[in-house]
Amino acid sequence: MRSPLPAPRRRTFLAMTGVSAAAFAAGTGHAAAGETAGGKVPSDPFTLGVASGDPLPDGFVLWTRLAPTPLAADGHGGMPPRPFTVRYEVAEDAAFKRVVKRGQALATPELAHSVHAEVHGLRPGREYFYRFRAGSELSPTGRTRTAPDPRTTPDSLRFATASCAAWYHGHFTAYEHMAKEDLDLVLFLGDYIYEYGITQTNMWRQGVPLPGPEHAVEINTLEQHRLRYSLFKTDPNLQAAHAIAPWLFTQDDHEVQNNHADEWSETGVPPADFLRRRAVAYRAYYENLPLRSVMRPEGPDLALYRRYKWGRLAQIDMLDNRQYRDTYPAGVVTDNSPERHDPKRSLLGARQEKWLYDGLGESDATWNLLGSGVVVAEIDRDTGPGELYSNDMWDGFPANRKRLWSALDRHGIANPVVLSGDIHRHVAAELKADFKDPASKTIGTELVTGSIGSDGDGAETDSTGRLWLANPHVKLYNARRGYVSCDLTPAKLTSEYKTVEYVTRPGAPVRTTARFVTEAGRPGLNREV
Repeated sequence: MRSPLPAPRRRTFLAMTGVSAAAFAAGTGHAAAGETAGGKVPSDPFTLGVASGDPLPDGFVLWTRLAPTPLAADGHGGMPPRPFTVRYEVAEDAAFKRVVKRGQALATPELAHSVHAEVHGLRPGREYFYRFRAGSELSPTGRTRTAPDPRTTPDSLRFATASCAAWYHGHFTAYEHMAKEDLDLVLFLGDYIYEYGITQTNMWRQGVPLPGPEHAVEINTLEQHRLRYSLFKTDPNLQAAHAIAPWLFTQDDHEVQNNHADEWSETGVPPADFLRRRAVAYRAYYENLPLRSVMRPEGPDLALYRRYKWGRLAQIDMLDNRQYRDTYPAGVVTDNSPERHDPKRSLLGARQEKWLYDGLGESDATWNLLGSGVVVAEIDRDTGPGELYSNDMWDGFPANRKRLWSALDRHGIANPVVLSGDIHRHVAAELKADFKDPASKTIGTELVTGSIGSDGDGAETDSTGRLWLANPHVKLYNARRGYVSCDLTPAKLTSEYKTVEYVTRPGAPVRTTARFVTEAGRPGLNREV
């Protein structure tokens, strides 16, 4: 059914969603905040923790959101409908005896009383600690760091990748173990929340009461999205993981709706209505994550793809696989159809493709990391003579993948590594010049992280394991929950696949299911464990 409303021009969405440019600026500290704005702050407003992100050589963005009653059904977190001054401190030590930066921002009701304090003027490649104060209330302390000087090559980069955190499917035990690692960076690769209603049927997190009826519906309003983020972010293990290192983000589909593609909805929501739904989803996404103002949403548009440098050691390109993709050719899974091979089809969209290829051409990094919400490697799911592919992954866009391969070759890109998620399984794969010829050149490596909680406990393998492993370039398939922990040096990348045996109840120990080494100049996977 067609929407009764005309499709609005996208630039009108900023006004439609009720956020002024001044509100965004006030939350970053770019606008002056009143010394006593808001009056008395409700007690314990930092129930959603603190976070940092987007590290640059001279600073980062610091996030918190005031929410003394985080699960208030109206999505406002129990805050009065007026702005409040929030102050922050950045120090070189956890005791805050060497404070190097102080500032303030304004937490406004327009942005769910979130702040995104953009801090500059710090030293590159340094560890820092931060905290917030609202009235007499003091937040927990977070640890973060600046990126290295772009002219230097640091000895290492310690990072983890994560994706797919369905709170209702299990405890965030993987985050608990991640928070105990000494990490420089966390890359989150999509599905930070899920849009589905939470009911007795899918509530597998034992020892936790079923959330109220306001959580039982598929979310599509701003208030519902705010409440869903609040529910997920009340988890102490997620808060701990945010507090130990800066994060980088991309989305997949569940931040808005399962399997969507640009303005196309798999449930048939008309495009104009779906863009409205996307607008509120992106606004809540910004409100609840440590994103810079340059990434703020403008209606249904979110400037999410972004490039980062870790000195000359690594260039990190975080890609957006949802917002610009063409629709599915003939369903989520199809055979090797001519439509699938249409050379005009793009997963990234023309503008993002050009940005990516131009940026790769200018890279002087030893390693080039691509953060992708979905799997890049070709995975033929027919173990016989036929071919069957998931069009939700890069397999639905082989022409786009071929253009990426051409760009890597044209620019002589050193050591490409794809970091992806989405499938709720740990997978390690070699990227081949021709996936149909196992003897063809290996041009890169792909590390696919399993889910944090989605699909419950999982198992060592499952019914689709044999399909994936039938592709000779796939070197690991594991269906447990967990994350990937990586140590990158100028000489090699060591990747450890961390798993927990169960998540439906808390307390599972972590183990290294597999360890691979990829040597600089020799793409591929050498398994050690």
